[in-house]
Amino acid sequence: YMAQMIVELIKLASLIITLNKSAACAGRVADILKVKSTMDYPSSSTYSAQISKDLATATADASLSENAIVFNDVTFEYSKAGAPSLSHISFSVKKGQTVGIIGGTGSGKTTLVNLISRFYDASKGTVLLDGQNIENYTRSDLRSGIGVVPQKAALFKGSIRDNLKWGREDASDEDLWQALTTAQGKEVVEGKPGQLDFMLEQNGKNLSGGQKQRLTIARALVKKPEILILDDSASALDFATDAALRKSLNRLDWKVTTFLVSQRSSSIQQADLILVLDNGTLAGKGTHAELLRTCDTYREIYFSQFPEERARYSSVSAGNIMKEVTV
Repeated sequence: YMAQMIVELIKLASLIITLNKSAACAGRVADILKVKSTMDYPSSSTYSAQISKDLATATADASLSENAIVFNDVTFEYSKAGAPSLSHISFSVKKGQTVGIIGGTGSGKTTLVNLISRFYDASKGTVLLDGQNIENYTRSDLRSGIGVVPQKAALFKGSIRDNLKWGREDASDEDLWQALTTAQGKEVVEGKPGQLDFMLEQNGKNLSGGQKQRLTIARALVKKPEILILDDSASALDFATDAALRKSLNRLDWKVTTFLVSQRSSSIQQADLILVLDNGTLAGKGTHAELLRTCDTYREIYFSQFPEERARYSSVSAGNIMKEVTV
C-alpha cells in the first residue's frame, strides 16, 4: 500500500510541476501576442491615393518603371545595436535581373534582403519597389508580390500538398508539380509513398536537409512572385543540383527578379549583378569579371574557394601589364 501511495504522490508532484510550467509558458505567449508591431502599413485607400500621386510624379522619369528594386543611400541599425548593420547602401536592379549577394559572415547579407521584403524599415534612406517607396504598399500587396526562402527551411506537420499550398491556397496539382520541377524536388516527391499526400513531420524531420530546402523553394515558386529572394537556401544542395536549380530559375515562364544570397561564388558567377558586402558596406558591385578586376574583397572570397584560379589570374594579369609596358 505504501509503495502504491508513493507512486501516486510522485505522479501528483509531476503534474503540479507541469501545470506550473504550462502557466508560465501561457503567460509568455500572451505577452508576445500583446506586443504591437512597430511596422505601419497603409490602408488600401491610402495606398491607392499615394500610388496614384507617385505615378503622376514618376511619369517624367521612365527609369523608375524599369527598376524592380532601388536602394537610395540606405542605412539600417538594429535596436540597441552599437553600430549600423548596413551603411550607405545604394544600387538599382532592373526587372527580370538576377542579383547575387556575397560577403563574409556578419556582413549584412540577410539584413539587406530583409529590407526588400520589409521585415524592417531602413533607418535612413529609401527602398523603392517598382519605382514606389516600399512603405506605401499594403501588407497583402507586398507579401503577394515577394517570395522569400529563408536560410532555415521551415516545414510544418502535414502533407507535402498542404505545405506547398501555403504559398498559394488555390494552386492546382499541376502548379505544384511545375514548382517542384523547377526547384529540383520532383524526384524527391515522386519517391515518397503517396507523393503529394506524403505526411511530413514537424519541421520536416523525416526529410534530409537538401530535400527540405527544395520543398521550401518550390513553395515560394507556387505563388509566382515578381521578386524571389533565396537567402542562402541552397547551401545543402550539391553543386550539380544547385546548377540545375539556377538554370531552371532562368527558364521561368514569368518575369521574376531574383536575389541569390550565397557563400559560394560559383552560385552567383552568372548573375547580372553581384553585390559584395563587407562589414555592412557595399565593397563592390558589378559582374563576376568586373569584380575580379576591381574588388579586392570579391577576389579574396573567390580565390579562397578556387585556389587553382589564383595562379591563372596572376599570369594573365602579368601578361596584360607586360603588353601595356611594351606599348
